[in-house]
Amino acid sequence: MKVKLEAKSKLPTQWGNFLLFGFEEVLTKKNHIALIYGNVKHDSILTRIHSECLTGDALFSLRCDCGFQLKSAIIQIVKEGNGILIYHRQEGRNIGLINKIRAYSLQDNGADTVEANNKLGFAADERDFSLCADILKLLGIKKIKLLTNNPKKIEILLKLGINITERVPLIVGRNVNNAHYLDTKANKMGHML
Repeated sequence: MKVKLEAKSKLPTQWGNFLLFGFEEVLTKKNHIALIYGNVKHDSILTRIHSECLTGDALFSLRCDCGFQLKSAIIQIVKEGNGILIYHRQEGRNIGLINKIRAYSLQDNGADTVEANNKLGFAADERDFSLCADILKLLGIKKIKLLTNNPKKIEILLKLGINITERVPLIVGRNVNNAHYLDTKANKMGHML
């Protein structure tokens, strides 16, 4: 296991009451969280792996669809009656916040999101989803309905022994500011939009 469970508390939100679990990476000491709503011991629990996006999640950026996806995922989990949201703290597809701002600058000058990451010396996606598989295993989750548009998440989680019974699309937040970004995710990264 690359992560260990470190803390647990209640988290009331505007949508309902969640349990908040805090995890720490064994090697790096970086933190990740899981929000649990309702009883998750059922078969095939609705699950969202949401990668950290400070600009979209907290600053309401229209450059991406991240903030829209986060809010929609929480609402869908509550409507479902139970579910898990893993907040995967790997900002900017794991290139970090400062490099993400550098990538934004390159995008301002015509690069798409993949080209910008490549110009900075990174792959299109540097995230480590094995951490999320470990979190699900530590929580005792065996089967999930994965709320995602990203085929890479599905492929990696299946290889790591997570039984995905269904992919649930999460297509929200398209606007004039992020249309090129979303088209790039579909055309260059295979996202199912």
